Amino acid sequence: PLPTREQLKEIAEAIATEEGELPGADRLETVLDAAMGLTRLEAENAFGLSLVRDSVVQPESVWELKASMLKKSGLLQLYKSSDDFTSLGGLDSLKAFCKRSLLQHGRDNPLKRPRGVLLLGVPGTGKSAFAKALGKESGRPTLILDIGALMGSLVGQTEQNVRRALQIADAMSPCILFIDEIEKALSGAAGSGQNDSGVSSRMLGTLLSWMNDHTSNVYLIATCNDITRMPPELSRAERFDGIVFLDLPQRDQKDRIWNQYITMFGIEEEQKRPADERWTGAEIRACCRLSALLDIPLKQAGLNVVPVAVTATESVDRLRQWASGRCLDAEKSGIYQHDAKPQSRRRVSRANPSQN
Repeated sequence: PLPTREQLKEIAEAIATEEGELPGADRLETVLDAAMGLTRLEAENAFGLSLVRDSVVQPESVWELKASMLKKSGLLQLYKSSDDFTSLGGLDSLKAFCKRSLLQHGRDNPLKRPRGVLLLGVPGTGKSAFAKALGKESGRPTLILDIGALMGSLVGQTEQNVRRALQIADAMSPCILFIDEIEKALSGAAGSGQNDSGVSSRMLGTLLSWMNDHTSNVYLIATCNDITRMPPELSRAERFDGIVFLDLPQRDQKDRIWNQYITMFGIEEEQKRPADERWTGAEIRACCRLSALLDIPLKQAGLNVVPVAVTATESVDRLRQWASGRCLDAEKSGIYQHDAKPQSRRRVSRANPSQN
């Protein structure tokens, strides 16, 4: 088993024997947070590397070695974001919900621990960006779990990789576990047995058991673009704290996103913007990036951007109709309600029929 917090402290004290090599109490807690999830040998190497570089055990060196170890294992990826919630325009209700639940992390009562959220929405509305910014906002490391990378060629290797990855996440708590496009990785569980010898079903069962039974302070964030491909047992109550729908941004949210990316890419502010009806935040960013890359006005760069709400109108409308009355709203508190405008039918005059 991986070393506990007390064992990691003993390892640090055994390596940093000279006076001044071990930081104070507050700084030492940060070092131990960074070392959680490492093996004994990896922790010794991390503490020794920090002593060689800085003559004192620093959490930054531990994080650097930890990121390389996780990347080498191929099970998890450690993501250190430099952007917090100020880099995201809108999503006010989702931000408040997650921050409030993370503050009430259930130390006094384990039954109150937060579980996480499932983010459902139109592609490009900021689901992945929110999950990565939450780590910076809450001061927790973000672990990215790619379920497709856990697939092994040997019998039982996939299930072993899943259990190992979840054990590492438990050992690194408090942390945020981010699973992107979860429905694409687990959509084959329904037909598992005919096409993959039941690997997808066993992998789903391992994940569901962990979501129910784990007691560590791991906050799970999963994103999804197509809820119809999601196994129903994954989205039932007590799997997540809530299922939140991210809709197309409204006018005030679009203005904040425009101002943010215009400043980021160094574009002149006094420009006419293209018509951005049914645009997402990703498409606004693409327009600003093309404007800066090609050195052309924003309105001309907007001609190269076709929103996904236009190219996949039926899928987007079907997703919004499904989420109406079933999901939480990411912008305002309460249940999401989609106000579908009825399409007006073309009026045909019967007095003067056409030649057809």
